[in-house]
Amino acid sequence: MHGTKALAEAERLMIVCNSCRYCEGLCAVFPAMERRRVFTDGDLNYLANLCHGCGACYHDCQFSPPHEFNVNVPKTLAQVRADSYQAYAWPRALSRLFARNGLAIAVITAFSVAAFLFGFEAFRDKVEELGICYNCPRAFYRVMPHNVMVTVFGAAFVFALIAIGMSVRTFWRNVGEPPATLAEPSSLWQAIKDAGRLRYLDGGGAGCTNNGARASDLRKYFHHLTFYGFLLCFFATCVATVYHYVLGWQAPYRWYETPVVAGTIGGIGLLIGPAGLLLEKWRSDSALRDQAHTGMDVAFLFMLFMTSLTGLALLALRETDIMDFLLALHLGFVFGFFITMPYGKFVHGIYRFAALVRHAKEMRQAPSVGD
Repeated sequence: MHGTKALAEAERLMIVCNSCRYCEGLCAVFPAMERRRVFTDGDLNYLANLCHGCGACYHDCQFSPPHEFNVNVPKTLAQVRADSYQAYAWPRALSRLFARNGLAIAVITAFSVAAFLFGFEAFRDKVEELGICYNCPRAFYRVMPHNVMVTVFGAAFVFALIAIGMSVRTFWRNVGEPPATLAEPSSLWQAIKDAGRLRYLDGGGAGCTNNGARASDLRKYFHHLTFYGFLLCFFATCVATVYHYVLGWQAPYRWYETPVVAGTIGGIGLLIGPAGLLLEKWRSDSALRDQAHTGMDVAFLFMLFMTSLTGLALLALRETDIMDFLLALHLGFVFGFFITMPYGKFVHGIYRFAALVRHAKEMRQAPSVGD
């Protein structure tokens, strides 16, 4: 017996697919499936997180609807993936945030933005009493002292990292892998290469399918813009940290300095990428969507887009009288993003990378499939 209806349906489909094997060249899911004759919950969660949702197997399958076998692997594995995020969430008391993720993110973000706006307004009065220019150019830390900013956002980020780490630890145990696998250089390097170029997001070479079974690589390109845009923004933050604590240079920095250049390029990627992914989701084949969790995808992409938009607006208008408002708005979105990271679509990348590590190990140990 399986823990959910989606897991039971996933097992049925894997048994059908294992008897056919027509799709084994499309992605990593089917070679991994062929190594198994019995499918535990852990195996099915592993396969679900290995799936990139390109849709190629649905359109290539002779048993997809309206056939009586009703084989729809992308949709079923998407449902299993979403259920796995909730099942592995830490702490368990917060796992229900996944159930209505879109609403939860909206509420948390709204409260975060409101808190920063009201907090800055209250702080303004105290600063002006001291005769300090609150809205002067380059006055970020007059609006919010640096130590306060580090404490608030550092705590939120550390909590997110711990929560995600504990969740992945549970996933890793459930799929039956020892911790040592995550320290194998060859498996890690192969997973990094596969994730870095989105190897399995191309439908076996043709691309992801949209309405009318049309294939395109646009979804891959938008994923790249989102992922590498995020990495550039993270890099910019790390460099700014070195500037502040090692070199003693305080923000905001000039337009040509590394944190600003990297943050600007990354921010542009985080505008185009999420917007493009939202468009691709709207254009995607409705038969492949997990409708119950669409809000999770949309909320995550919206948060990335708004975090980038407010950050770029702050950069462009930091010498104006609305700097404090834009800073509060941006920090509110960043804080909301940090708090909801372990309970939203952000975790899909972490689980998928872990699944790719396991797949790389299996491929190395048994490169030839089937008996």
